[in-house]
Amino acid sequence: MSGEAIAFYMLAVLAAGSALGCVIATNIVRMALCLLGTLGAVALLYFLMAANFLGVIQLIVYAGGTLILIVFGIMVTSRMYGEKLKPRRSEALIGALVVLALFAGLVAILWRGPWVTVVPTEQPNSVAAIGQALLGTYLVPFELASVLLLAVMIGAAYLAQPAARNGRGTEREE
Repeated sequence: MSGEAIAFYMLAVLAAGSALGCVIATNIVRMALCLLGTLGAVALLYFLMAANFLGVIQLIVYAGGTLILIVFGIMVTSRMYGEKLKPRRSEALIGALVVLALFAGLVAILWRGPWVTVVPTEQPNSVAAIGQALLGTYLVPFELASVLLLAVMIGAAYLAQPAARNGRGTEREE
């Protein structure tokens, strides 16, 4: 089995395991960390398939932007003031085993992998063409998606306020 196949299977297991952890997590912080693992593994799969532009976009837009949005949402809507996230012993052990397995796989791939130089070819979907499409043909849907995300964050911030501050709830008599 080639090094690329081993890397693919390891990343596929990581993506599937992280996605499963994201679904079954009961704590939103743990869910965000599992989402980071899933999005990162998918980005690495893109890099493995030589789709470098998609891998970079996956890391910047999804892994970076989405997780910052989630962390911001957690900070705004959190009711756990002063409570710290302490990993369980089993989570720390599983994390250490995953890190060791990924490190061993990376060392094995780097040590035994054939280093072939890839000659880039001219592709019709270059970064310039994608940029022109985003700022030309698809500008309105792109901006509508950003306005929608902004409205969602404003709504989350409004709903996270205590009842007395935003006019909801019971009236206090003074």
